[in-house]
Amino acid sequence: MALKGEGTGPLPPLLSQYVELVEQVPDYLLLFQVGDFYECFGEDAERLARLLGLVLTRKPAKDFITPMAGLPVRSADRHIERLLKLGVRVAVADQVENPAEAQGLVRREVTQLITPGTVTDEALLQADATYLAAVATGDGYGLALLDVSTGECRGARLYAKSSLFDELQRYRPAEVLLAPELRANEAVQQSFASRFPTMLSEGAFDPDSAREVLEAQFGTLPAGLDGEALTRATGAVLAYARETQRGTLPQVTTFVRYDPGAFMQLDEVTLSTLEVFEPRMPGGRTLFETLDQSRSAPGRRLLKAWLRHPLLDVSLITPRLEAVEALTRDAVLRSEVRKALHKLHDLERLATRLATGRANARDLIALARSAALVPTLQQRLAGRPERALQAIVQRGDELAELRTLIDASLIEDPPLKVTEGGLLRDGFDGELDRHRQAAEQGRTWIAALEGDEREASGIPSLKVGFNQVFGYYFEVTRPYFGRVPASYRPLQTLKDRQRYTREDLRERERAVLRAEEAARRREYEVFDALRKDLAEYAQSVREAGQALAELDAYAALAEVAAERHHCRPRFGDAGSLELRAARHPVVERYQNFIPNDAQLDPEARLVVLTGPNMSGKSTYLRQIAVTALMAQIGSFVAAEEVTLPVFEHIYTRIGASDDIAGGRSTFMVEMSELARILHSAGPSSLVLLDEIGRGTSTFDGLALAWAATEYLHDVSRATTLFATHYFELTDLASRLPAARNLHVAAREEADGLVFYHQVLPGPASKAYGLEVAKLAGVPATVLTRARAVLAGLEAERSGTAEGVLERLLALDPSRLTPLEALKLLHELRAEAHGVTGAERVDA
Repeated sequence: MALKGEGTGPLPPLLSQYVELVEQVPDYLLLFQVGDFYECFGEDAERLARLLGLVLTRKPAKDFITPMAGLPVRSADRHIERLLKLGVRVAVADQVENPAEAQGLVRREVTQLITPGTVTDEALLQADATYLAAVATGDGYGLALLDVSTGECRGARLYAKSSLFDELQRYRPAEVLLAPELRANEAVQQSFASRFPTMLSEGAFDPDSAREVLEAQFGTLPAGLDGEALTRATGAVLAYARETQRGTLPQVTTFVRYDPGAFMQLDEVTLSTLEVFEPRMPGGRTLFETLDQSRSAPGRRLLKAWLRHPLLDVSLITPRLEAVEALTRDAVLRSEVRKALHKLHDLERLATRLATGRANARDLIALARSAALVPTLQQRLAGRPERALQAIVQRGDELAELRTLIDASLIEDPPLKVTEGGLLRDGFDGELDRHRQAAEQGRTWIAALEGDEREASGIPSLKVGFNQVFGYYFEVTRPYFGRVPASYRPLQTLKDRQRYTREDLRERERAVLRAEEAARRREYEVFDALRKDLAEYAQSVREAGQALAELDAYAALAEVAAERHHCRPRFGDAGSLELRAARHPVVERYQNFIPNDAQLDPEARLVVLTGPNMSGKSTYLRQIAVTALMAQIGSFVAAEEVTLPVFEHIYTRIGASDDIAGGRSTFMVEMSELARILHSAGPSSLVLLDEIGRGTSTFDGLALAWAATEYLHDVSRATTLFATHYFELTDLASRLPAARNLHVAAREEADGLVFYHQVLPGPASKAYGLEVAKLAGVPATVLTRARAVLAGLEAERSGTAEGVLERLLALDPSRLTPLEALKLLHELRAEAHGVTGAERVDA
């Protein structure tokens, strides 16, 4: 790169070194260590200053002047975090030798490549998983996901773009690598930009290169990588991570091929509607936040993973429910477990630091302290009949030996840096002890020297001091200058005192420094050897961490169940859904909540729900879906009693929104989502619809809502709840065998409209639109005029085309004889022309 600057002279050595390192990492912003600062020069300095609001200065160097901006090394983490959020890849070039020992220019090397999806530094990591994703095409879409901080590597093959977006919505990767054929597709780029606020990056997607990377990582091509798309994606995600980590990925030991179809399907619309991970309104609370009473980062990540993929197999759900029930019923056990887990460190990420050789002494102490918790937990859980809890007891023994090694070697509170000494216990290594003893003997001699010299010289104020510039010295105040021995050699004159040295003092100092340096080198050697030995335990640490994460997730769900009075759900074989006194677990935390029942079965699987706005129709729909979702992750649910079928899909169409970026209106978005539901829903689906068709004319909307409801009843045969203001749809209960009417109770009283938030059988008596408008503060003159218009419309309704349409929609032509059909046609024709019944008789 050509460094921007002024002048004609050659680049000075420091800037030449900077340019050389920048050219090694052209796609990154290089932070170049100069003493206590990370600096950028030239155009990169201008970029750094603009992004972080830093002061831009100019560095003069001989005949060359260039812009310069920097940030302190001690606060680099928070600045790097900001850069990552701004979509900037950061390279860090550290000084890799001591400036005091350097011959000429201090050597620097690129030590870190940091991108949003490959962060490993604890200071930059969030508690949640940080995924790097890669997407390629071939035989469908290949999606690979990697969490570098834990070694989790998984992938799926998908056959529709909508399914790909659903998975990305579930995992929310911090960075996505797109294959060249996708990067070249502008529509795909726009789709990603509009849906996911994530960095899009380039990767190596060549099939042959991908196989080489996979074989290098795993020794062979992993099972499950049987298609070009997934092979390319997985190879790309590993190659990119290996590059940023400057080497191999020892923490990535397995690849898991997963099938999204093996879990409950929750598309991105449903995840958003049910507010599983993100609130729809600023300041709102999500389902995950409501359930997350975890005490450790691994437990939090696991609970989120369960919510991404609810189970379909009751034999897998049942052990989770058993564990949650045991911890819900036994408050003492739950309290003790949660108290112990609160002290637990992130074993999954500690295992990665062990495997990669990046663990420091404090990491090892954290491992030992976490391992110390395991025996207590095993003792408390021993003998429990629940299979899930017994599995945890059996998977914690591997940490005992590791804990013994660490306790025997490291002090309780070691320093953060591993190269400055003070890590290992006395007695652990004989050579280290000898160096320490030599240094201590020298320091003892120097400490005794102060008293000896005071007595010998007769100078009562004489002191022995030390600083980094002069080392050890004698210090004498001005009144006693005349008594300074001839053997003292002057070092420094201050205002009222003078400093001296002497050859024996200098020699002792050199001996102490040699011993201390030898001790530091030996201590690092011993610590590094210990760290390499402990790396063999990385997999055991990871497995123990996963077991304890399960325990944390069970205890978190149990805490919520006990605190909020949730019940254990049952799963029936008859396809029936029965909820008694059910609540919405999120909404009830904000306001007083009126519980409601719900009952659906194969003979009554479609509900048309009517009632005024603000009465709670949408909340009723959502609480049923949330109940099913919670039950299928193995959680207790917010109700007094619940029996459910296993749902393979939950589909929702609730609320209205434009897709401005995609150029689609509210109605177009609504119809696209409805189309997907109608194409995909089946007998094992739960479908929630709210106000379908209101984005167009009344006739079109009613016709579409009517036809869609019939389709869901007759063809899809899905369990369906349809909230609507089209009162005409309540006629479907008399036409469709499995349809039922429910309404949310409300009543006009002297003070205005009162909402009871109770769901009762039958249709609502009226819409109460004007009453709700009054509550909202619409002017009285407008309401008065609206009532007059409404009265006129209702008087004319029976003789208008709308009345004709209602009668047509309510017809079942298969039950009419030819004569009845002809008679009805004449009646409808007369109604359309406003002819009264008496006039028809006269005619």
